[in-house]
Amino acid sequence: MFGLGTQEIVLILIILLLLFGSSKLPELARSLGLSVREFKKAMKEIEEPADED
Repeated sequence: MFGLGTQEIVLILIILLLLFGSSKLPELARSLGLSVREFKKAMKEIEEPADED
């Protein structure tokens, strides 16, 4: 996963927990997931007309 090991991922999660607090992390993860889903949907819509030609 992006060349990150387990230790790096744990360190990033700890830093995020300290910065945003435990109450904000689920909200941030949910909004990130929705953003990724919308981005993939838009990319798929762009690719579909190109495939029909």
